[in-house]
Amino acid sequence: MIRIAAAFTVALLLNLACFHRVGRSESGVRPNVVVVLTDDQGWGDLSLHGNPNLNTPHIDSLARDGANVKNFYVCAVCSPTRAEFLTGRYHTRMGVYSTSQGGERFDLAERTIGDVFSEAGYQTAAYGKWHSGMQAPYHPNSRGFGDFYGFCSGHWGNYFSPILEHNGRVVHGNGFITNDLTDHAIDFIQTHRESPFFVYLPLNTPHAPMQVPDEDWKPFSEKELVPDPRPENAKRQKTDHTRAAMALCENIDRNVGRILQTLDSLQLADNTIVAFFCDNGPNGYRFNGGLRGVKGSVHEGGLRSPCLIRWPGHIPAGAEISSIAGAIDLLPTLTDLTGVPVGQTAGPLDGISLAEQLTGAVDQSSQPDRLLYSAWRAKLSVRSQQFRCHLNGTLYDIENDRGELDDVSKQHADIAKQLHSQLIKWRDETNAGKAGESGEPIFAVGHLDAEWTQLPVRDATATGEIRRSSKHPNSTYFFNWVKSDDTIDWNVDVISEGTFDVQLWYGSDESAVGTDLELAFVSDGNVIGTPTTAKVKKSTPAGFVADQYDRAPRTEGYEKDWKPMSLGRIRLPEATGTIRLRAPNIQGDSGVEVRLIVLRRVN
Repeated sequence: MIRIAAAFTVALLLNLACFHRVGRSESGVRPNVVVVLTDDQGWGDLSLHGNPNLNTPHIDSLARDGANVKNFYVCAVCSPTRAEFLTGRYHTRMGVYSTSQGGERFDLAERTIGDVFSEAGYQTAAYGKWHSGMQAPYHPNSRGFGDFYGFCSGHWGNYFSPILEHNGRVVHGNGFITNDLTDHAIDFIQTHRESPFFVYLPLNTPHAPMQVPDEDWKPFSEKELVPDPRPENAKRQKTDHTRAAMALCENIDRNVGRILQTLDSLQLADNTIVAFFCDNGPNGYRFNGGLRGVKGSVHEGGLRSPCLIRWPGHIPAGAEISSIAGAIDLLPTLTDLTGVPVGQTAGPLDGISLAEQLTGAVDQSSQPDRLLYSAWRAKLSVRSQQFRCHLNGTLYDIENDRGELDDVSKQHADIAKQLHSQLIKWRDETNAGKAGESGEPIFAVGHLDAEWTQLPVRDATATGEIRRSSKHPNSTYFFNWVKSDDTIDWNVDVISEGTFDVQLWYGSDESAVGTDLELAFVSDGNVIGTPTTAKVKKSTPAGFVADQYDRAPRTEGYEKDWKPMSLGRIRLPEATGTIRLRAPNIQGDSGVEVRLIVLRRVN
């Protein structure tokens, strides 16, 4: 069943008087908010941080014209960071244990930053990679974001006019994905310029596959790269992967520039808070300022992220915040700056507001020391203002050894013991490092607030000879459906009974035309109600799409030119069970390939 966490009431009064007046611009109108989150872009992937291999002037300008939070930390991988940004709480408290197949969802009792701002009268939107649950009530439209365009999985296999969704309905994108997502953000800003808006722009690059438009790739295709000063990073660098990452980071920078130019042209810049950060360390060994570790690591290189926040007239230009901070701090900080009440949350916030430090209302040196915790699978570490302590007891003096070269646990035995003890206490309190739920995850179907419900094969299991296109399930399809006894199954919780039109997104060569398909709801081994049936009538284009834009080898699955077909109409009871797709009559030698099922409530 859907996971519901116990909720606790926390009253938070957020009304500070800072540089001018926090929560109101000079015109008396609450400020707008734009948050840009990038995917697998490390701390070192900015010219601001000394990377000589690229130029990111627009992102860098946020530090020049606003504040640079210099010791900012996120999680080791994507979905935990998103959960912590959206809620202000550690992901370990709310059931996030994986990056796919249900493990990326956080508990429904959690209150999101979208909830907070929409209930305060803001127009809210999210454009890009959600990665916190696909089906309502985990869908962004169910979690405070009035408009959503993008995809809900952990990664995508095609960046050129791919299949995306708009508020649950499957659509095709328009051009290169980051440009397209930014277009939607700009349109939203222009449409809602007269009322306060909150725009969340979680761009999905430079995450693999390393697909880059020709115009972005050309300057980097043969570029000589300056290696990272850390020998390990330099030795393990993959040249074309890094070139592609740099090209994608410059593309991101141009899109950030388009957002800033839009705010200027609409005369909204002075009344808009713009924040930029990344979700984890770089997705490969490349220039990262000598930091140890990459994505997936709980060392500095896997956790340190840029964090730049601009609000002209309120945050002094060129401000630098040296206090340690993290993704958990952005919700309390942004609500504090805007004067928006957080309201009731599922438990105490782990994050703290940085508003007074950002606006210069307090002396940074007067801030009390705090600890920031990190966990991914069995890897854990804790960061104080000076040190980082790992679960194995090693201790590094980050203020003097940013690259974590020298273990000083013996020289500072008392500090190592104290930090290690605090790390163990936090691990036990929040269930950090555990494997997550046992058994097959269950996915919600039929939420009354959602006209559309998507069931990708990412969330399915297959029997017999059916195979998945990649070991990374987020953007995959099933193929080799050659036996009529084999099935594709989705374990579901039908929240509310109803009748649904069923659409299948599939691939088929000419030989498989004529294959019969059957969809049924199965509970306790019995078919409930009447299955719906259909016959494959058309073949689809062969081959992969947009793979000519791959600039480095991929491990993720490829995408095809999937086409929709109707599977008819089915009645689903309010119950837990299995939605099962069968092929009683298979034509050809390779069968039908399956990417996605979409249910549309019709009653």
